[in-house]
Amino acid sequence: MDRRRVVEADLLIEGGRIAAIGPRLRRPAGAELIDCRGRAVLPGLVQAHVHLCQVLFRNQADGLPLLDWLRRRIWPLEAAHDARSLRFSARLGIAELLLGGTTAVLDMGTVHHTEELFLAAEESGLRYTGGKALMDRGERVPRALREDAETALAEARELGRRWHGAAEGRLRHALCPRFVLSCGEPLLREVAALASREGWIVHSHASEHPEETAVVRRLLGEDNAAYYHRLGIRGPHVVLAHCVHLTRREMGLLASAGTHAVHCPGANLKLGSGVAPLPELRRRRVNLAIGGDGAPCNNTLDVFREMRLAATLHLPRFGPTSVRPAEVLEMATIGGARALGLAREIGSLVPGKRADVVVVDLRAPHLSPRGDDLHATLVYGARASDVTDVFVDGRRLVAAGELRTLDAQGLARDAHAEAKRVARRAGLA
Repeated sequence: MDRRRVVEADLLIEGGRIAAIGPRLRRPAGAELIDCRGRAVLPGLVQAHVHLCQVLFRNQADGLPLLDWLRRRIWPLEAAHDARSLRFSARLGIAELLLGGTTAVLDMGTVHHTEELFLAAEESGLRYTGGKALMDRGERVPRALREDAETALAEARELGRRWHGAAEGRLRHALCPRFVLSCGEPLLREVAALASREGWIVHSHASEHPEETAVVRRLLGEDNAAYYHRLGIRGPHVVLAHCVHLTRREMGLLASAGTHAVHCPGANLKLGSGVAPLPELRRRRVNLAIGGDGAPCNNTLDVFREMRLAATLHLPRFGPTSVRPAEVLEMATIGGARALGLAREIGSLVPGKRADVVVVDLRAPHLSPRGDDLHATLVYGARASDVTDVFVDGRRLVAAGELRTLDAQGLARDAHAEAKRVARRAGLA
């Protein structure tokens, strides 16, 4: 079992994996040496719920509750994506993620052009799990986003056959029914069966907002997570984002089945959705991960900001020691790896695991002087801008703060024009 320890040591990467950790390791001939004095070397950070398709919509959907946010802004914008804009959105988001120390994500795609998400991840070096959003019903869902179940699942199967395990295992496919209100029961039952046959993750939203939860209860006579559980969408291969308004029974169902929950505090606050029962879920031993969700409902994909929120948001209600920094860092590393089904490969710095590694500079004024608890220093005080180096599979994607695989400055420069292009097609410009 992975243990949380802070050690002063060298770390050797060979062949894309962590070869050794220890004091004064002998440097192999020809090996590159990176001086990390004054820095922390961490496992690559994992965000188990993001929407790369929405990054172009940042700052375009403020001040709305969830269902209005979807119906008035996000769904029309997603429906207006073409292959070019979706690829741009993904690359822009991935640049932000990698520069901020996120090395692996679970992504909820949109309905069309999903292959562009995989192509962007392949190009960038990010460890990516994701798939097309499945939507075959729903009030005010644009026609361009609503597909019949057979068509949607056929494309999902094809995506899985092409991309699951690509890039030497760095890219993996997931089935992504969007949420209960956009998916009919036959579609969800087939998702459960297909996931079981193929060994794919199922990723969805559940119990995010009071209005959404109330509508589900009125239409179906039961709650989000309980409904999914009854249909077979449960177990260690299922990852449910938000889980803000779970009943006690639903928390018990998640715990008994081994279903994962993703805490998205920034998005839940900004949409006015509420505060997930994090301490109670931890007490029941539900595996918890963390996620920035979408850029237009959070406005940032900074995992350090999410960690600080997760570590402080619950303290007024549950007490100042109810959520400890080390536990939050666990959510953003091995907890996320468990949710992605990758705990044997990533999520901790252990010889033999894949070399997904992040280096954080601790010498900035806002981190000085450091206390004795490095976990607290990182979770309460560190920022995405403190990340200096990022490795995925031993490949150095960020070096001294510069992203090597994508033109981050060029993407930022062109983002406004590309966003306006999509907004005009959506009739929102």
